[in-house]
Amino acid sequence: MTVPATPEPPAALPARMSAELDRRLGPHADRLGWNAAQLAAHQRERLRELVQHAAEHSPFHARRLRGPDLSQFEVGDLTRLPVMTKSQMMAGFDDVLTDRRLSLRLVEQHLAGSLREPGLLLDQYVCLTSGGSSGLRGIFVQTLAEYADFVASLVRPGYARAIAAGGPPPGGLVLGQVTAASPVHSSGFASAVATGPPVRMIPAPTTLPLADIVARLNAAQPPALLGYAYKLAELAREQLAGRLRIAPTSVTSVGELLTPADRAVIEQAFAAPVIDAFVSTEGLVGHSEPGGPVLSFASDMCLAELVDDDNNPVPAGVASAKVLVTNLHNLTQPLVRYELTDRFTGHVATPPAGWLRASIDGRADEVFRYGGMAVHPHVIRSALAGEPAVREYQVRQIEGGIDVACVTSGHLATTALAARLERSLSRAGLAEPRVSIRLVEAISRDPRTGKVSRFIPIRTTGSARQAAR
Repeated sequence: MTVPATPEPPAALPARMSAELDRRLGPHADRLGWNAAQLAAHQRERLRELVQHAAEHSPFHARRLRGPDLSQFEVGDLTRLPVMTKSQMMAGFDDVLTDRRLSLRLVEQHLAGSLREPGLLLDQYVCLTSGGSSGLRGIFVQTLAEYADFVASLVRPGYARAIAAGGPPPGGLVLGQVTAASPVHSSGFASAVATGPPVRMIPAPTTLPLADIVARLNAAQPPALLGYAYKLAELAREQLAGRLRIAPTSVTSVGELLTPADRAVIEQAFAAPVIDAFVSTEGLVGHSEPGGPVLSFASDMCLAELVDDDNNPVPAGVASAKVLVTNLHNLTQPLVRYELTDRFTGHVATPPAGWLRASIDGRADEVFRYGGMAVHPHVIRSALAGEPAVREYQVRQIEGGIDVACVTSGHLATTALAARLERSLSRAGLAEPRVSIRLVEAISRDPRTGKVSRFIPIRTTGSARQAAR
């Protein structure tokens, strides 16, 4: 099926997005006050709608959902279903989708024509891509209304805080966004279409030169700032140097693990506690309280199972090997027990309220494996954290050790740093580790998103890991 490109007038798509958000944002913020019983009832209702729709309209899911009475399906029944991986989804993409007009070829055609200007496929569907820098690329399709639900879950904590403080400003929430540029990525699409009340996003893409980002933010003076952790740290140093002059009351880090060093410089520069956020294109969203290390996840939007390598649940306080996500709001491309290679550690809420609370430990595909032993990124990260001259780094696994590329802001004692890393690796169990340190001007990034793969394992045939989203 070939659909000719018929772009909407420039203002049409943002107007439609504003209308969708206007209908959703207030009710989404109200959900934050739900108790455990209200949340459980919503989850049950949405899950039953999801699995029944998937079984009826998706050949992929019809095969997997044979057996149980879907009209009586419970959240606890999810463990009876098989896990869904990215490779399975992409291999059977056409059969996963519930609109039989859609196909991978058609979606790819739309994405290729949407690299700079956002648009809707069949005047209805938002098409997004994620990953691909170090593994398998993922493609995700949803209606504009379903995407608006996702955006509402992202911005509703700030909206709720504004309501509690007396109400949002007349022009709605205004957010400076230092993330992806292209609208084929979720943050780039949101920046392009969320341009008016109740939410206005001011794009300052991370792929721009730093001086241009500073100029945009100085001109816009956004009252809230959201961006990748490394870029927020760069902007914090610009603020401390006097070149950036903004006064956001809220700063949110997304897209990368927020290190203690980055948090400290961001909070020093902007005099605001950092909100740590987890946002995946697959639909899972979580936020910490300002300054807090534990995230509360939108469990009304996505069910998340914290599991080990064998997909068995892990208890609170134990780091998971991965997370299995069931997206409750995307009926176009149902994700049921979809595997994310992120490592979460669950926390028990007091009192129990049903909302998942967890801290983020990184990604399973960042672990370096040497024979039968594994070295987790925190072993390396902790040794680098105490080195103030290191502004940014990238670690590649090599045979018997690591190669570390460092961007510095002054003199770096490379011999001493290498020795400290060798001691950390030795304590982790790696015999006679090899460590090399390279000083570089910059770390290579994805030219579309501005993201960087921080830890790069050795790739072996048949074991390539999935990319960061």
